[in-house]
Amino acid sequence: MANVARQTFHAPIKVAMAIANLPTPVREIEYPESDGQPMAENTLQFQWIVTIQGGLDAQFASDPNVFVAGDLLWYPTEGRNDHRVAPDVMVIFGRPKGYRGRYLQWVEENIAPQVVFEILSPGNTGTEMSRKFHFYERHGVEEYYLFDPSSLELTGWRSENGILEEVVPVHGWTSPRLGIRFELGDDELRLYHPNGDRFKTFVELSQAEQEARLLAAYETTRANEERERADQEQQRADQERQRADQEQQRADQEQQRADQEQQRAERLAAKLRALGVEPNGDSSTA
Repeated sequence: MANVARQTFHAPIKVAMAIANLPTPVREIEYPESDGQPMAENTLQFQWIVTIQGGLDAQFASDPNVFVAGDLLWYPTEGRNDHRVAPDVMVIFGRPKGYRGRYLQWVEENIAPQVVFEILSPGNTGTEMSRKFHFYERHGVEEYYLFDPSSLELTGWRSENGILEEVVPVHGWTSPRLGIRFELGDDELRLYHPNGDRFKTFVELSQAEQEARLLAAYETTRANEERERADQEQQRADQERQRADQEQQRADQEQQRADQEQQRAERLAAKLRALGVEPNGDSSTA
């Protein structure tokens, strides 16, 4: 009975020790793909974000190692899901294109975006924009452009020894990284690709595409008409050549008949002379 009691007494202690030695589960850190904020607060801001992102994406479409994103959360530090920002547009050289729900820098060979754009909206505060400025400066952004479409104010910064220094003047400035030129006029901001083409909105691109199709259709129609005219001219030329050949054949035939008549006349004259008769009607006596 004593042994039974001793075994019954020790069993709960062993179970308790086993539970105490279990490893504490490590909670996996999540990096959300959304911050719950809208991409844009108004249509003007949205249009500029889409125009810049789309224009840059198109410019580097042939380079597989340039990733262009709009309103994508960027997490620069592993383990810090509260340390993040979503630039309106960012360009990363050295990273492949492709779908991403967020940009985890440590997964992307620790390459930070080199160029970022922010388009101001009425809801942006000075505190928020100051925080973003220092975030971009601290994490190695090389070029930062801030545009207010309502007031047409553009500010640019370029990193010098890790410090973002303002670009002055920004009008006529060409981005060293992107190769695009900024022209700030009285009525709008114009961005130009390295080939001189202006960044266009989706509507402008659609209109340009439609105009290109109409122009191509017009050029095709004109080419067909020119080809038809050329064919008609060739047909007329062939007909003229045929008529000339026929006239030449008739002339040759007339000449042949004349030659034959001449030959017959000469043979007849020769026979008459042999008979003592001159072809002109005179006769001679032997």
